[in-house]
Amino acid sequence: MFPKPKPVLVPNTYAYESEPMVKATGFREYDARWLFGKEINLMGIQALGMGLGTLISELGQKQEIVTGHDFRGYSSSIKYALISGLLASGCKVHDIGLCMTPMAYFAQFDLDVPCVAMVTASHNDNGWTGVKMGANRPLTFGPDEMTRLKEIVLDAAFTNKVGGSYQFHENFPARYIADLTRRPKLKRKLRAVVACGNGTAGAFAPKVMEAIGCEVIPLDTELDHTFPKYNPNPEDMEMLHAIRDAVLEHKADVGLGFDGDGDRCGVVDNTGEEIFADKVGVMLARDMSAIHKDAQFVVDVKSTGLFVTDPVLQKQGAKVTYWKTGHSYMKRRTNELGALAGFEKSGHFFFNAPLGRGYDDGLISAIAVCEMLDRAPGKSMADLKNALPKTWSSPTMSPHCSDETKYGIVDQVVKHFEAAKAKGEKVAGQPIRDLVTVNGVRVTAEDGSWGLVRASSNKPELVVVVESPVSEQRMRDMFEAMDSVLRTHPEVGEYNQKI
Repeated sequence: MFPKPKPVLVPNTYAYESEPMVKATGFREYDARWLFGKEINLMGIQALGMGLGTLISELGQKQEIVTGHDFRGYSSSIKYALISGLLASGCKVHDIGLCMTPMAYFAQFDLDVPCVAMVTASHNDNGWTGVKMGANRPLTFGPDEMTRLKEIVLDAAFTNKVGGSYQFHENFPARYIADLTRRPKLKRKLRAVVACGNGTAGAFAPKVMEAIGCEVIPLDTELDHTFPKYNPNPEDMEMLHAIRDAVLEHKADVGLGFDGDGDRCGVVDNTGEEIFADKVGVMLARDMSAIHKDAQFVVDVKSTGLFVTDPVLQKQGAKVTYWKTGHSYMKRRTNELGALAGFEKSGHFFFNAPLGRGYDDGLISAIAVCEMLDRAPGKSMADLKNALPKTWSSPTMSPHCSDETKYGIVDQVVKHFEAAKAKGEKVAGQPIRDLVTVNGVRVTAEDGSWGLVRASSNKPELVVVVESPVSEQRMRDMFEAMDSVLRTHPEVGEYNQKI
């Protein structure tokens, strides 16, 4: 028997060392995230491993799983606690050691293993931990699997059995790097700033970019789990500004920034200007749809409206579907539709054949950007960006809102705008042209300006994004319209950044 996890235990006590602690809110829509020590302990992680092994068996999948961990001071101990639970459930565990998340996804294919459990808190602040899981490559868990996993773990409804085994795959990253670089070298000599924020990608990204033919200028590529400069998050302006400074200092062609677990890539052009990931997606969609006829793409609801209004994409016959934000949702939809690629504003990009296997990999995204430049001789990254129709876009803004209340507040915001549209009321001074409610609410005004409010799937936050094809002022008008609704809810806190 294994005891039911408690939601709260006090550290430095007998109970904390002898009972599992698992806070229920750590089971999120498509992965798991907890503050280690405050919301989950090592026995709680062990319970998670037993629960995952039980769920894999319930799903009718072979109990064989790849696991790895990111570069945080406590990630390896968490991984071994997870492994102990997986072994108790009867799983055969393939451990690839310190790795990026996409390396674990690659290992599912390379080792012919159906399941994955990657220990990572991605770009979250130190103190956080988590697990990205899947049982049907290249897909990762969605709400149904996460809800069932939560039930199993919190009820201690484990079906443990003998037969578990462990295998460590020595120097596995070499196989991943060889796979990524088994392609023609760039014809054009590109100077690239490769920034990793002292996160896991620093051990791998410079080697890969050099191998495809880039001249690499490394920036914060030394592994340091204290993250001494800034969090490795290519959506964070602090990281983007550091890349900008390095691009200008070294007269680089492009700046490439990778998040803490290497599944996202941020881009800075040769003038030092950051290009939000959705605009990078439009540029890549232009490049790819010029090569592949009737190309289909999936984009998330936070992304620019250019995916449907860009005349080049229209001329090249590209088809675009907007879908729910979240790497698991996007991965699944891209797979279901057989789309050439999926683009998420956060920087999760999903490439199917011929470029990828359907999972998100920041290094494949970086390679795609470099190959796009290679196919545009005489044009800079800024030239390609400036060729897009002009829009004014905000960064992703995240006001604090507790995990317990955020979904209810978003439901109320959705109902507010649905009622406003039904009554013919205006938003930011104009009629509402369209509402998209697959994930929160995306409100589009008559002139094409739009604003989005949704709940973050990873942190106790809401997500707010606004854009206008008309002017900066119209973008600000949309922000004020969205924010004025949020301010009617006192549970919504301050923003991490504003426009």
